Amino acid sequence: MDAEDSKLVTLARAALGRALVRTMVPAGAAVRDDMGRTYAAASVEVDGASVTALQLAVASAISSGARAFEAAAIVSEDTAPDEEGSTALNAFGPVPTVIRALPDGTIVE
Repeated sequence: MDAEDSKLVTLARAALGRALVRTMVPAGAAVRDDMGRTYAAASVEVDGASVTALQLAVASAISSGARAFEAAAIVSEDTAPDEEGSTALNAFGPVPTVIRALPDGTIVE
């Protein structure tokens, strides 16, 4: 994994660590757009409504003008795919690098 991808994992871990997460499966995510800018977020659940960390990171990037993504990292104890987040991430085309890691930074995919 190169330094830029390692940075995504670090940002996703930091987002998870900062957040007051009250979800069943807490997660952090970070994305890098085609300009090299990065965005990070943690999963959110309020009164039964939930948004995944990846969905929020992608939404933040899009609201800042991102039009394509180079890479993403998702940090969670749950290694199941984030279908909703993946749909948002791939809305502008396929993303070549998607990294999954555990909260301790261990890469699982």
